[in-house]
Amino acid sequence: MRLQKYLAEAGIASRRASEELILAGRVRVNGEVVRELGTTVDSSRDRVEVDGQKIRPEPKIYVLLYKPRGYVTTARDPQGRRKVTDLVAGAGGRVFPVGRLDYDSEGLLLLTNDGELAYRLTHPRFHVPKTYHVVLDRSPGPAALRAIARGVELDDGLTAPAGVRLVRRDGREALVEMTIHEGRKRQVRRMWAALGFEVQRLKRVRMAGLELGGLEPGRWRHLRTTEVRELRKLVRLP
Repeated sequence: MRLQKYLAEAGIASRRASEELILAGRVRVNGEVVRELGTTVDSSRDRVEVDGQKIRPEPKIYVLLYKPRGYVTTARDPQGRRKVTDLVAGAGGRVFPVGRLDYDSEGLLLLTNDGELAYRLTHPRFHVPKTYHVVLDRSPGPAALRAIARGVELDDGLTAPAGVRLVRRDGREALVEMTIHEGRKRQVRRMWAALGFEVQRLKRVRMAGLELGGLEPGRWRHLRTTEVRELRKLVRLP
């Protein structure tokens, strides 16, 4: 098994984050620092350590959190801001966020120690849908809605087509629902900004078939077995 996949399945980090750990020289196999991403390990024979700690596979944990605004979705923050992992300290083990939800945004966020599932849920080739409620500073016309639906040219390339509909107008503001299948940094905000709009509030309401339900901001629950099964089926995992 490739080393980064082993780390992900052991619940250390997502596969991408595990690759960063390897490249940073923080991983040892049988006492030797390994920096090659193609390295393979045998869990029954090899000793793997991260930052000097031996890796022991952990039971899988799956958490659905209503992320409030004012929290970061990183394990460490040099500015000392509040982290989403602080909200799920009682989940039964260490978990990490699946994808991004920026500091000023709120809504549905998955956290898990299942690195392979997290990797697939965030990889563009699996086209995992994420739906947002977006409050804009003014109402978009048909041309703006068509542009979002077709794709918007950003500094990192053209976005994929998105689902979008105007839900309601409220004075000068407007509520729009949109569904994307990518996970670029601050993508929704940048798409609207490219068309001259400002996002006043952003809330993720659905992801991969999961919904917030009656959760309040800052509250969380474990996923049900059937929900985990459907997630794995969605990204073609057994």
